[in-house]
Amino acid sequence: MSGDTVITAREMGLVGCRRCTQVWPADTARCGRCGAALVSRDRLSLQRVWAWWLVGFGCYIPANLYPMLSTRTLFTVQEDTIIGGAIELATHGAPFVALVILFASVVIPLGKFFAIAYLAISVQRRSTASYHQRHLLYEVVEYIGRWSMIDIFVVAILSSLVQLNTLAAINPGAASLFFALSVIFTMLSAQSFDSRMIWDVQSRQKETEGAHG
Repeated sequence: MSGDTVITAREMGLVGCRRCTQVWPADTARCGRCGAALVSRDRLSLQRVWAWWLVGFGCYIPANLYPMLSTRTLFTVQEDTIIGGAIELATHGAPFVALVILFASVVIPLGKFFAIAYLAISVQRRSTASYHQRHLLYEVVEYIGRWSMIDIFVVAILSSLVQLNTLAAINPGAASLFFALSVIFTMLSAQSFDSRMIWDVQSRQKETEGAHG
């Protein structure tokens, strides 16, 4: 192996289990360790990626339009969207908290949408990015997925703590449901992506060069 040239398990006649990562000969039907079905490539991977991606993005739009929190006091009721709540915090002397909310609720979700879309497109078309960089991007998306529900946890904690009957109460708004659904569908989209397809572009390039050589 030299430069960006990689010998894949498929080229070596091997297949890896996506559930427990055990490697088996390519003609093995089921993993002997966990019993999962073994396939060299998931042919329906991209269809599921785009299906979950579209539903997740569709839920993310109302998550930013509807209020995330509804704060009721004795005389007033205030409803704040994600961005509106962050602006409210910034104007009341908490810019750091506002930045954290914007980063966790806007920057990271949008970054995940763009990253998953880029990975899906890159395996369909030739990309100038290296295979290692794209695989690293996939691992980053997978890693941050487990932290995507932090906003919902904060809303749930506030709603349970601030319940003073007629004096004050904080309740989750409609956006919290859409945001939770968006996170779930985005995680399913990322998990549906068969990262082994990243390396198939190189194999196709080898075949093309061999045919013209």
